[in-house]
Amino acid sequence: MAQKKASLACSECGSRNYSIKVSSNPRLTRLEVNKYCKRCKKYTQHKETR
Repeated sequence: MAQKKASLACSECGSRNYSIKVSSNPRLTRLEVNKYCKRCKKYTQHKETR
């Protein structure tokens, strides 16, 4: 199956810092990860956007 691209957006400032590949099968929940945000200059929660 083909994989789609999705991006991870910072929950505080909203900037889309990271891109990931996800499977095309639909899921009920979206990925949430603690990542470093260059704009906020600290580790924040990043959520999957499409």
